[in-house]
Formats: sequence, structure tokens, C-alpha cells
Amino acid sequence: MDDASTRHLEPPRQGGVLIRPDGGRFDPMDTLLATGLAGGLVAAAVGVAVGDALPAWLGLALAAVTMAVLAVRFGRARGLLRRDRTLLLGALEGQQGGQLIADAFGQPVYIDASFRALAGVGSGDDPLESLRRQLSADAEGAVAFSRLAERVRGGVPAAVDLMLPREGRSPEWRRVEVRPIAGSPGASHWRIEDITARRELEQVMRREQAKLVDFMDHAPVGFFSVDQDGAFLFVNGTLARWLGASPGDLVDGGRRLHEMLADPPDNAAPYDLFDGGGPEQRGEVAMRGVGGRTFNASVTQTVVVSDDGRSVHTRSVVRDLTPEHEWKEALRLSEQRFQRFFEDAPIGIALVDEDGRLAECNRAFLALIGARSADVIDRPFDQLIEPRDRVAVQERLTAVLAGADPATPLEVRLPGGRDLVVQLYARRLAGVGRSGLAGLILHFIDLTERRNLEAQFAQSQKMQAVGQLAGGVAHDFNNLLTAMIGFCDLLLLRHKPGDQSFSDIMQIKQNANRAANLVRQLLAFSRQQTLQPRVLAVTDVLAELANLLRRLIGENIELRMLHGRDLGLVKVDQNQLEQVIINLVVNARDAMGGGGRLTIVTNNVAIDQPERREHEEITPGAYVSIEVIDTGHGIPKENLQRIFEPFFSTKEVGSGTGLGLSTVYGIVRQFNGFISVDSAPGEGARFTILLPRHEGAPRPPAEPPEARDRSRSDLTGSGIIMLVEDEDAVRVFSARALRNKGYQVLEAKNGEAAMSQLGADGARVDLLITDVVMPQMDGPTLARKVREARPDMKVIFISGYAEDRFKDDLDGPFAAHFLPKPFSLKQLASKVKEVMRGG
Repeated sequence: MDDASTRHLEPPRQGGVLIRPDGGRFDPMDTLLATGLAGGLVAAAVGVAVGDALPAWLGLALAAVTMAVLAVRFGRARGLLRRDRTLLLGALEGQQGGQLIADAFGQPVYIDASFRALAGVGSGDDPLESLRRQLSADAEGAVAFSRLAERVRGGVPAAVDLMLPREGRSPEWRRVEVRPIAGSPGASHWRIEDITARRELEQVMRREQAKLVDFMDHAPVGFFSVDQDGAFLFVNGTLARWLGASPGDLVDGGRRLHEMLADPPDNAAPYDLFDGGGPEQRGEVAMRGVGGRTFNASVTQTVVVSDDGRSVHTRSVVRDLTPEHEWKEALRLSEQRFQRFFEDAPIGIALVDEDGRLAECNRAFLALIGARSADVIDRPFDQLIEPRDRVAVQERLTAVLAGADPATPLEVRLPGGRDLVVQLYARRLAGVGRSGLAGLILHFIDLTERRNLEAQFAQSQKMQAVGQLAGGVAHDFNNLLTAMIGFCDLLLLRHKPGDQSFSDIMQIKQNANRAANLVRQLLAFSRQQTLQPRVLAVTDVLAELANLLRRLIGENIELRMLHGRDLGLVKVDQNQLEQVIINLVVNARDAMGGGGRLTIVTNNVAIDQPERREHEEITPGAYVSIEVIDTGHGIPKENLQRIFEPFFSTKEVGSGTGLGLSTVYGIVRQFNGFISVDSAPGEGARFTILLPRHEGAPRPPAEPPEARDRSRSDLTGSGIIMLVEDEDAVRVFSARALRNKGYQVLEAKNGEAAMSQLGADGARVDLLITDVVMPQMDGPTLARKVREARPDMKVIFISGYAEDRFKDDLDGPFAAHFLPKPFSLKQLASKVKEVMRGG
């Protein structure tokens, strides 16, 4: 329903003429005949009145003739009238919709079948009442019909579209028009028409139009049209949003096209986009919105000129290039990032096309193979692999290219002048080659460093395990050797040099001392020996050893010593350093059986970056280097990895113990130094020792134990000593030795037994001598407990291990003393007297 209101129609025009069928207007003859009839009747009446028969008969004759002529003409007029009525009714019946003509009283004068059907007029029903009843199905329709009737009564034509609801079906629509009939006040002409199909078509058209408008407004491109003055005739919503306005602001706000251009053309019409104009214009322009936002756009414009050439309008399409530029920039940045990741990746990356040729690679890969990009690009990839691995690599790449996904990488060797092992990962990748077919992306992870670290770790673990074994063996041996040497000393007290048993006892003691020397070498390797470091100059040590070294190497080997200038100082145990140099020199001598040259070179060395030599990594710092260089037969490569292992020897059986180099290794590492070897068969050997450089002045050498022994020949003493030792033989020897020197000795097998005795006699004990490693309660724990009751108790630790393993206990709050095993009777007595005197 059109807002349920009536619409006015144009008033009917006046001046219509009814035309006869013969084409003439009403003939004046009819008036003349009427006049003749009236005159004849008057003449006849006059003649009768005056009694004159002639005028009377003449008048009657004229009247009769006139009547006859009028009758004939009237008959003809009735026939024409019936024909005109039939024509008019036929014309009304042929009109679209239903027709009703009502008189001034609302009574129907004419109604056709269509009106009856559309208005639902039944037999005997009032047509207008039926129409009102039909249209008043709802309140809105009743109001609209009442207004329609009021307007027609006022002589105003009107029309209304009304909806007729139908239950369960779509509604029907009627259009009702009513017009007053000119010349007949109150009479009206009603017309009703079924417009349901038209309304449905209009709704479809409106929906399609709405879709079109929505598409135009929300299209991903902008549309606009301007006239010859550049004024906007149309702008869709998309372009308006880009310009920061609404379509109405641009169309009705008097905006011009060139106002929306950041750089409008100079030599162009107001509707042109570019200089020179033209009927077809396309290109990129910078558009500027109402708020000042500028964006680049691609515009295609057609200029349409009217037929008379007086007006112009454009059909223009705009595409915002901002997203495209953003995409391009993002793509450029993405490609730049990818290229940076590709080029700067720490692992080698290579692209191989479908023909097996290297299409692209990064710097890490070039560094692995030691080549330039120009030398390897477009080369068959398998030529970059060591020949022995090429078959395996080709099989793997063929399988991956066919779609396989291997679970494990392939280990291959690459050329490059070194033993380079890498892990090869291969994945299928589309669009690698020039033809766009699938190729391969390969990743190479250098395993060389890891293999070196693994070997270094394995070597370190092996050396540590051997060292722990050696230390444990040395500890047990030291207990046995302490008892052997000690009981030999006790026997020698009863057997003087002239005695027959003296030489036998000395043989036992000498062999025990040799065994003790082997044990010290094991402890040196395991870095568990006791050191007495001091600051000294390497050149001084070598000068003192020079004569001894010349006697060791013999006359057929030349000895040269080359010292660097301003050589730094080192903090080491001089005796141990001398043993290191002697062992290396002896090994060099044995390698030059036919003579040769032995060179010892010293220098200052600065390490700026961590360096790996063999299986050791040298930390940065300042060092003093000692190089022992020989011209012997050299060392095979397979032996270089094992030369520092204990008991490993290439000499004949009986020619060596295999502890020389292992002792060197242990001593140097205990000094926090490093040792490495460079050698090859037939090229001699170069052993390099790096000792940390010490800043400070050298100390004078301490008094040797022999000198102290000579100055203290009287080893007797007095006092009560608590001796704690779990090894029976060591405890028995030590107790007898001390009793022989005048001391009273209390013995205990373990810490618990010692605590029990000290509980009763603790106040009388002057000195506690205890083993360090004992079951349940060890020596340091026992000493701490004793010190809780007797803070002034003097303590001597004895152990087959080095004192460094429990140095914190020695340097703790009670500052205990230490006597390493094996020790002789004289050493034990000297240490006890020194401590008892408060030395």
C-alpha cells in the first residue's frame, strides 16, 4: 500500500464534442421541421377558430407532413443513439480493470464484469458498498477508502493502492481510481485494477536495484562521474570513503575533480585527469582526500560527449594502489628478510634444481666447500661431494625428489682441504629450477667441530677414568709401600752395614722406593700429587738442567736452547717441572737412535681467542711456552691420540713403563697449563708446553728436606701421640717407630675408637696423627670433633692421596699438617718432632 494515502489525479479537461456517425454536427433542419410543425398546428387552430377551413386544412397538412418527416428523422436518431451507446459500452468494457459510473446519488449507472469480479460484487449488492467492504479488511484500508470517497465528493480526482491480505497466501494489491464526471455534479467514474503482478515486479526491481546500489557502493573499486565543469555527478561509497567524505558531500557539496587530485594537470579540461586529456584516459594519479590523506590510485576514465556537443560527463573507475604498494613493500621486506636469513644462516643452505644442478647457495655453504659462488652455481651438485659418498647422496636425493621423507640425515664429506663431515638434510621444494619444476632444498650442518668435541670429551672421560683408577691404585699401593719401607727401616735399626742381612734389606727398600716412584708418576698423571709451587724463571730451571740433559742425550745428539726475550715468570713446582723436561728429553733421545738435534725453545705467547689443539681447548691468556723439538722418526697419526695414556708405549717390552708422557701430562695440567704435540712419521716431533704467565717476583728456593734432615739429626722426643690408621701394617710400623723415638703412642683402627680413647685420655694427648680416608668417620671429621674439645690439639694427616684433595681441611680453622705416603721412619720422626716443637 502506498502509505495508505490517496493520490490526486489531473482534473478532466472540458470542451469534448459528441460527433455523429455520419460526420456532421446536429442539422438545423431539425429546428426548421419543428418550427413547421408548430406553424401548421397554429394555422389549423386559427382556421378552426375563424371558421375558415382552408387555413385549417393547410395547417393540418403542414403539421402532418412535418410530423412524418420528424418521425422518420427520430427513428433514424434512435438507431444512431443505440449504436453510439453500444460503441461507448464496448469501449468501457475494453478498458483495463473494472469500470463503474455512479450518479450524483451514488447509484450505479454503469458497471462492468471486471469491476464486479475485482470488487467482489454479488447479485443484488451495492457495488460501492462491496468495494468498501473489500478494501476495509484492515483499519488502514478503511481509512484510505474513506479519504478516497471524501475527495471525489469534493470534486477532486484521487487514486490509492491498497493491499488485500490473504490468509496463508501472499497478499493481493488493488489500485482504485475515482474521477468526477464533468457536467454531472456528484457523478463519478470509478476504476479498479489488480496490480499484484506489477507490485511484485516492482519489488523484484527494487531488490535488484538495491543490490546494484549496494554493489556499486561497496565495490572494491571506486566509481565516479563528473560533468564538463568537473563537478561530481556520482560517487560511490567506496571512493567516498577513500576520500574521507560521503557521496552527498562530494555530489551536493560543490566539489570539483581537480580538488581531489594532489597534482592536478595544468593543460587539461576540468574533467580531465592527465595533461592532454582525451576520450580514453588511464594511468596512475595521486588523489587527495578531504582530510588531506593522499594515496596513489590507478584510474580508467571514458569521456562521453552529448549528441549536441554541449555537455560532457565521464565514466571513471578508480583502484586504490595503497594495498598493492603495501603488499609490494611487504613482499620486498619479506624477500629481504628471507635473503638475509638465507645468506646469514649459520648452516649451509643450497637449492638444487630438477636436473641435479646447484641453483643457489648461501655464504655458509661456500665457506664449507671453500669455493666462490661463480665457481659452483650451475654445476652438478654431486661434484661437490667426496667421491666415496656420491652414490649414497645421489640415492638419497633421488628418493626425496620422488616424494620420500627420510627420518634421519645423511652424513657426507665435503671437499675443502680438511676432513670436513656434515649432516645433509634434504627436502622437496617446488619452483626451484628455471622451468619451475620441483627441486630440492639442502641443509648442511658442520659436524667437524662436534666430532672434535666428542673426541675431546671421550678422551677427557677416558683420561679421567684412568686417572681415577690410577689414583685409587696409588692410594692402596702407598699404604703397602709405607709398610714395606717402614719395616725395612725398623730392620735396618738392628742390622748394620756389616751384617749379612743388611744388603738384602736394602734391596727390598730400594725396590720399594722404585715402586713408590711409579706410584708418584701415577699420582702425577691423575693430578693427585702434592705440589710445592713457587714463582721462578724457566730459563733458570733450564740452565740448571743443561749439564744433566747433555749427559742424558749423549754425544751424538746436538742440544740447542733458544730463549725468548723478556721471558715471563711461572708459578710451578720446580722438581715437577724438571721431571717434565727430563721425561720429554729422554723420549726425544730414544726417538733419535742414530743421532740428531734436540732444540728447546722458550717464548712468551698470548692467546686472544680459545684455541683447540688435539683434544684440548686452550683458554685465552698470557703464557710462557716451552717447546721440545727433535729430529727423530716421528709419531704415527694413530698413536697421537694415545701417547698421554698411562702404560701406553711404542717401545719394546722392558724398555719403558709407559708412564713418562702420562706423568708429563698430569703435571702440566696440575699447573693449569696445556701440552700438545705436532708430529708425523719421518718429520720428528714438537712438544709444546704452555704455562700460565705469573706476574710477580721470583721466590728463593725453600730449604730442601735433605738439608733439614742434616740439621736435625736428633729425632727423639717425648709426649703422648694418638695414632689413627685403618691399615694395620702402617699403624703397627708407625707406632713402633714413634715408640723407638721416645713417644708414648695410643693406637686406634678408626675414628670411633679414637674418640672413645680420647674421651678418657684426651687431656693427656699432645698430637693426633690420623689417616685421611677411613670408613665411617674420616680423618678431617675426627680432627674437627677433637678440636671442639681441644682447640689447641696439633694434628698431622697422613694419606696416600695428594693434600690438594683436602686442602680446605688443612687450611681451615685448625691449620693441620700433612705427611704423604709412603714415608720412611726418618720422615715420620722428623715430621712429628717438627710439629711437636711448633714448627
